[in-house]
Amino acid sequence: MRVEILLALVVGLCAGAQLEAQLQVGFYTTSCGIAEFIIKDEVRNAFIRDRGVAAGLVRMHFHDCFVRGCDGSVLIDSTPQSTAEKGAPPNNPSLRGFEVIDGAKTRLESVCKGVVSCADIVAFAARDSVEITGGLGYDVPAGRRDGRVSLASEALANLPAPTLNVDKLTQDFANKGFTQEEMVTLSGAHTIGRSHCTSFSNRLYNFNSTMSQDPSLDPNYTAQLKQQCPQGSTDPNLVVPMDPNTPNSMDTSYYQNIRLNRGLFTSDQTLLTHAATLNQVSENAANPFVWRENFAAAMVKMGQMSVLTGSVGEIRLNCRVIN
Repeated sequence: MRVEILLALVVGLCAGAQLEAQLQVGFYTTSCGIAEFIIKDEVRNAFIRDRGVAAGLVRMHFHDCFVRGCDGSVLIDSTPQSTAEKGAPPNNPSLRGFEVIDGAKTRLESVCKGVVSCADIVAFAARDSVEITGGLGYDVPAGRRDGRVSLASEALANLPAPTLNVDKLTQDFANKGFTQEEMVTLSGAHTIGRSHCTSFSNRLYNFNSTMSQDPSLDPNYTAQLKQQCPQGSTDPNLVVPMDPNTPNSMDTSYYQNIRLNRGLFTSDQTLLTHAATLNQVSENAANPFVWRENFAAAMVKMGQMSVLTGSVGEIRLNCRVIN
């Protein structure tokens, strides 16, 4: 009898610990009920000033979650002793929106000191950015805590490069727990935002040993890109829209562009090289509402990757610096 009671207690404690570790919708309802409103207000104000910031915040959430999980480590500044994630080539100089997170954090600390994590601010801001650009809004389970480690080397090792083919993309996303279909769905985030020319210029001028330009890229689009990204340019800040048709709208123009051989990255155009992903591209292009629903669901799933909860990690007072 004592053994049975002890087992029951252990099972109950384990179940309780598991529930405690789960993220919850409405996590700040009692501790800081105004939290989501403050973050949404900061995103809205930033979007009015610069519509491109929404894409930056969605990308920031992705780059945070794919490295050490969604723990706000992408926000930490480098030090003389260590280069942080934000200093890695996939993030520097292209990642943007840090000032929005800083603004939200400052306001939150003034009303709910030490309560709302930076990791949760990033997750909420990404959701608000999806919504403000025409995507579906969705509930964000919260309760993440902030990590204390941020290394540029881990960003390089974990963030998929724009040069990947469909097999490597599928494997990289599978390593993070995503299906191939979810990979294609999340790739649709490239329907908003911009890219530095350096991320795709090899497709224009130095594709391989026998061809200077990528033959899978539409020739008219190639000519347009060459005008925007001149060969031999030393300007590291040259950028082009990911989707030249509707660069600030969360729509399915991205998939329509791919079908026209106008995917900007190799990792975009490669989705046509596999029967299953080609079919998904076509379905997404034809069914905008379904894609928006699937994208929202995939964002919720991504936001729960390897999160820190309970007493693990910390609640940073300044998102750029470990307490």
